[in-house]
Amino acid sequence: MSLNFGPKILAIPGPSVMPERVLSAMHRPSPNIYEGELIEITESIYPDLLTVAQTKGQVAIYIANGHGAWEAALRNLFVEGDKILILTTGRFAANWGILAESIAIDVQVLNFGMQGDADPAKVAEILNADKNHTIKAVLTVQTDTASSVRNDVPALSKSIKETGHPALFMVDCIASLGCDEFRMDEWQVDVMIAACQKGLMTPAGISFVYFNDKAAEARKRAKPGQYWDWTLRGKSEQYYQKFCGTAPTQHIFGLREALNILVHEEGVEAVWKRHETISTAYWAAIKAWGEAGELVHNISDPSKRSRAVSTVTTGEGDAANIRKWTEQNAGVTLGIGLGFGEYGTSEFNRRFRIGHMGHQNIHMVMGVIGAIDCALKALNIPHGDGAMVSASRVLANHGH
Repeated sequence: MSLNFGPKILAIPGPSVMPERVLSAMHRPSPNIYEGELIEITESIYPDLLTVAQTKGQVAIYIANGHGAWEAALRNLFVEGDKILILTTGRFAANWGILAESIAIDVQVLNFGMQGDADPAKVAEILNADKNHTIKAVLTVQTDTASSVRNDVPALSKSIKETGHPALFMVDCIASLGCDEFRMDEWQVDVMIAACQKGLMTPAGISFVYFNDKAAEARKRAKPGQYWDWTLRGKSEQYYQKFCGTAPTQHIFGLREALNILVHEEGVEAVWKRHETISTAYWAAIKAWGEAGELVHNISDPSKRSRAVSTVTTGEGDAANIRKWTEQNAGVTLGIGLGFGEYGTSEFNRRFRIGHMGHQNIHMVMGVIGAIDCALKALNIPHGDGAMVSASRVLANHGH
């Protein structure tokens, strides 16, 4: 006998839960791809994408996942032998660097581990030592979903600018856009990478490269090839050139509806505040569990935590058992632990991740917390009490 009936909850750090409105908007026949409604809807998307990122720059849309956006940014800005500095705080900036190496870019890595954020002072030290300006760009993530750390983007940007070094500042916001506060222009970010399947609440399949005038100027020395070239996508008068062929029609319909919710109904700053409250509720529950036993948040300092995902560290083997129990008995799917190793390593067995990004509300949050709480009890894993009470107090005070 099982209680695992009714709706399932996907609580992984992307793809996130999709609003029914978004899915319904996508469920329609393919349109005319040469003129009419599709072209008009597409043009309406660009200004809203800029609003979400708080920029007056440009954005190119790619039919690709986040790795495709990584490659698009690299190919538009660098040539073989160029040097870049990667700031790693988990897994994903490191993977961006691995991709860069595969296309003959020289990568220098500054690794801050799985439980630390990027240190602006150390970045400045490296740039100050680069007297010949061989480093063309500094790349990092705002949120690394493996560690759930949130890097201080404005502080990093300030440290780069104060050195007087001409390096571009490039930030991956795939996991954070539409969840954590991000102000591209105010924070002087030159290039930003994003994708649709997390905070933007649209099924995986399209990604974005945002760029300012400094990056557009740097683009002139590269030869990205027709598909990756963002100059064709950004301002082309020919619609087919915006996607280098057929547009991602159903995704455009879905993204239009998601942006209606984020930009025109809830509002970007309200979205940030909602994610702040929801993440704080999860942190309160995790803190309560950690009063006894080994279960703790991977990032000890709340000011350095992502508002989109929480990585939880457990005793050896407990994380895998908790994930299995919640999925099989409660219909709640938690994220696996990620590090630099593969499945079956201690990262997989000692960490699980809770995605709290995008289409989230109180009953979803309390349902996930309740499922984890049940798992801890069913599996006899030592833990503190009061998780549900602590989380509900946070949620009850939203807006006060």
